[in-house]
Amino acid sequence: MTENPPEQQVRALLAGISPEIAEQQLNDKLGITFVDLTPQRVSATMPVKGNLQPFGLLHGGANAVLAEALGSTIAALNAGPQRVAMGLELSCTHHRAALSGSVTGVATPLHVGRSTITSEIVVTDESGKRTCTARLTCVVRDRTPGS
Repeated sequence: MTENPPEQQVRALLAGISPEIAEQQLNDKLGITFVDLTPQRVSATMPVKGNLQPFGLLHGGANAVLAEALGSTIAALNAGPQRVAMGLELSCTHHRAALSGSVTGVATPLHVGRSTITSEIVVTDESGKRTCTARLTCVVRDRTPGS
C-alpha cells in the first residue's frame, strides 16, 4: 500500500520515536487519513464504519481522537523540529450525528505562542454539515537531547 504525501509527512513527524511505538498509532486503528498538512491547515478523513457507539452513531470519542490528531499535528508543524507539542486540553461539542460514510476534520491555529498552541478543529459529514467543533491546546517544550 502506497502512502499519500501527507501520510509520509506524518510518519516523518514520528521519526525518532521507538519503532514499536510508531507502529501502534491510534490514528491507524480508526482509519484516519491525512489530506492537507501545512502549519496553517491540517485536514484528514475518518470512516464512520468501525467507529460507532452502541446506538449506531459515530462515537464521540472517535471525534475526539480525530480532533486531537489534527490539533497535535498542526501544533507540531508550528512548533518546529527542535520542539515537541503535547496535548494539554481538549474540548469537543457534538452538534449532530454521523451515521455512515466518512467525516472530514480541518484544524486551523487560533494561537501560536512560545509555550502553547491552540487550534480549532471542525468536523463535517459528507454533506458538509458540521458534526463536531473542538478546541485543542498543546503545550510546547524543547526537545530533550537525543530525542
